[in-house]
Amino acid sequence: MKLAVLILAFALLFSGCNRKHRTTIAVIPKASADIYWQSVHAGAVKASWENQVDIVWAGPPNETDIATEMQIVETMINRRVDAICLAPSDRSAFKIVVDRAAKVGIPVIIYDSGIDSTNYRTFVATDNYLGGKMGAERLGERMGGKGKIVMVKTVPGGASTTAREDGFRDGVKAKFPGIEILDERFGMASVAQSLTVVENMLTAHPELGGIFCSSESGSLGSSQALRARGKKLTLVGFDSSPSLIEGLQAGWIDSLVIQDPFHMGETAVKIALQAIRGERTPKIIALPPRLVDRGNLHDPAIDAQLHPDLKKYLEASGY
Repeated sequence: MKLAVLILAFALLFSGCNRKHRTTIAVIPKASADIYWQSVHAGAVKASWENQVDIVWAGPPNETDIATEMQIVETMINRRVDAICLAPSDRSAFKIVVDRAAKVGIPVIIYDSGIDSTNYRTFVATDNYLGGKMGAERLGERMGGKGKIVMVKTVPGGASTTAREDGFRDGVKAKFPGIEILDERFGMASVAQSLTVVENMLTAHPELGGIFCSSESGSLGSSQALRARGKKLTLVGFDSSPSLIEGLQAGWIDSLVIQDPFHMGETAVKIALQAIRGERTPKIIALPPRLVDRGNLHDPAIDAQLHPDLKKYLEASGY
């Protein structure tokens, strides 16, 4: 992995030395494989086309590879890109690189997940705490305000998913005193790990009536565990993908709290360009989450949010 990062750094530095300067914005995700991050990427490409700027998209293979993501940020700082849009996989670990970027005059836009630093221009993200509360509201109502549930969390230190988990926990406590959260375990942003922890919790708590998941991987792993056992509980997940939509349609998933990653990526790049121009930008841009179930799945606005044209933006850009 270190070798791959060094090769990436060399390629970026070499390309930077052999062309006339063109405004370049680095867009760094927590991971690169999930549909969520592909949608962020497509939105960033759209904004780059509309504003005639270049983006450099580079991220680690998964959300737990904090060291690689930090090395990528360092590479972009050394290259002196014009701005950085960063989704930090850990709120405290990335403070040092964000502070360093600010010190050398590179504006940083934080997106998706928060950070323990104020040296950024704008934070663009879903209102994740609200999303967690929406999940609690849905799960509580579907369970009639009583029963036993568990939570599949994502990773320690991830600000966005922690906010969802806090919002869910607070929402249950405030409105549904008859619902008991029996267990909370991390799926480590892995479908396989999430499946395993859900299987273990199902075995330990056969009386379970519901599950809340704070991420795409946790939602998919949980639905797979339920399907394998032929056990339908009230599963409220977070995020979307073709597999999650199929699970929703098949009844293994009750509902999904969804974000708008395409709009998030597009907004982050547009705000970065404003920062490069020296314009004032808001400190926070909160994007509203939505709740999707089988009843509203095919509403035009939701359908457009669930199915951005990835092919149009990513394949045409050579990704």
